[in-house]
Amino acid sequence: MLMRENRIPIWEKYTLSVEEAAVYFRIGEAKLRRLISENADADYILWNGNRPQIKRRLFEKYIDCCGAI
Repeated sequence: MLMRENRIPIWEKYTLSVEEAAVYFRIGEAKLRRLISENADADYILWNGNRPQIKRRLFEKYIDCCGAI
């Protein structure tokens, strides 16, 4: 029996991996990892153990306020 995958579209996800966020926001993975390391306790980061997850909507608000990243 084949199981169908129930995938959530990236634009509906609450959190994104660094790789997904890089694709979604068109920001390089290295740049995102640098932002995470410089702002480790930012509201837009959710730590799952030692793996950061980007809270999509909060990060959208963050970059809306930035003139440059």
